[in-house]
Amino acid sequence: MALIAPSILAADFACLGDELRAITAAGADMIHIDVMDGHFVPNITIGPPVIKALRRHSTLPFDVHLMIAQPDGYIEDFADAGAQIITVQVEACTHLHRTIQLIRKVNCQPAVALNPATPLESIRYVLEEVNMVLLMTVNPGFGGQEFIRGVLPKIRQLRKMIDSAGLQVKIQTDGGVNDDTIGLIARDGGEVFVAGTAIFGQDDYARAIARLRQLIEAARKQEKEPKKPDPPQE
Repeated sequence: MALIAPSILAADFACLGDELRAITAAGADMIHIDVMDGHFVPNITIGPPVIKALRRHSTLPFDVHLMIAQPDGYIEDFADAGAQIITVQVEACTHLHRTIQLIRKVNCQPAVALNPATPLESIRYVLEEVNMVLLMTVNPGFGGQEFIRGVLPKIRQLRKMIDSAGLQVKIQTDGGVNDDTIGLIARDGGEVFVAGTAIFGQDDYARAIARLRQLIEAARKQEKEPKKPDPPQE
């Protein structure tokens, strides 16, 4: 099942409550919230007080992506603010397994994120401990960046790792996800799609989400169709 997770990084920050209510009514599956600290990434966004204030505006799960240095000291705060899923960057965790256990301890689903250049080997030994793996398809820090197509083989490789281990770990992608790229991601094994301007940049949120779902299903259907044999050589 494809899950659409609109990223509020692309929403109108002057009326976030209204934006959350609108995106919830439009048929989103979860709300993706990017937390940036100006250290791990060159940008600063929001913290627990804002997330807590937003919580009453949507019944959807809050998928909180911590792009921050030393995340362990903040996990409880984000859980208390209303997060259901907490994603930490592999590159920011000194003791990744311990961080994952901290997330479980506060009754949240743990997920790990990898930057485009970070190898999958960095999460091999914690894969069975998480609910989701987020593969960044841009370098994190800013919205509206161009999709890095070099991550597509990484998605396929992760899909094989998960399937061969018999795990139920979801693959999420974030960065440059739009009408042109979402089918490629779905074809290669993506399941949770973080989209910013592809939704919040449109006039009709419901229509934008429906369009993304159609593209996902079309790509998956095409992938399942038997390949036509090559024509005989003359």
